[in-house]
Formats: sequence, C-alpha cells, structure tokens
Amino acid sequence: MFADNVTLVIRDAFPVSPGHTLIIPRRHVGSFFQLTAPERESMFELLTQAKVELDETLQPDGFNIGINDGAAAGQTVPHLHLHLIPRYRGDAPDPRGGVRWVLPAKAKYWSG
Repeated sequence: MFADNVTLVIRDAFPVSPGHTLIIPRRHVGSFFQLTAPERESMFELLTQAKVELDETLQPDGFNIGINDGAAAGQTVPHLHLHLIPRYRGDAPDPRGGVRWVLPAKAKYWSG
C-alpha cells in the first residue's frame, strides 16, 4: 500500500473485515514497548494516513485499533504490528465492548 523509511502499511493476509490493515515497523522488534520515539511517531502518522485511505475507499462506520503484545496477549507473529480494523454497521450483532471481547467473560460489563 504505502510506506516511509521507518514503517510499512499493508493489508492483512487474513482480514477480519474488508480493509483490515497492518502498520509495521521496518526494524525488527517484538513489542510496542521496544519502539523508539521516531518509530512510534512514524507508525501513528501512517496509521492516520491508512485511516484516511480507508475512509475514502471503503467508508467504514468505525474502527478497532489493536496490538497483540506478547504470547499471553495472543501475539502469533513475533514482529510488532498494529491492526487497523474497519468496522461496519451490522458486522456484529452487538459491537458494544469492542476490544474488550479479547476476554469474552469480561466483555459485557454493562449487563451486570
């Protein structure tokens, strides 16, 4: 898709929704917390550019943004990458809770 000298932006090979995008640092790091300040700045700048591109091409109704950092958090690729997941009205019966669904038993906090 596009890149700068620090970060790449590509579509996910196994998208959970149309337009699912990955923002990836060029330097190999396993964790978000290993990034340098310039790498974080680049990733967030390209995240914003990717969002604009998705708004223009697919017109999603919202987004989930996430990082699986460490095996306990579900990281299966040992190279940091940020997920930009477009969301569309009706793509889930009840989208409330968003990223809280990574632990389903705790996601529905509003139901008591």
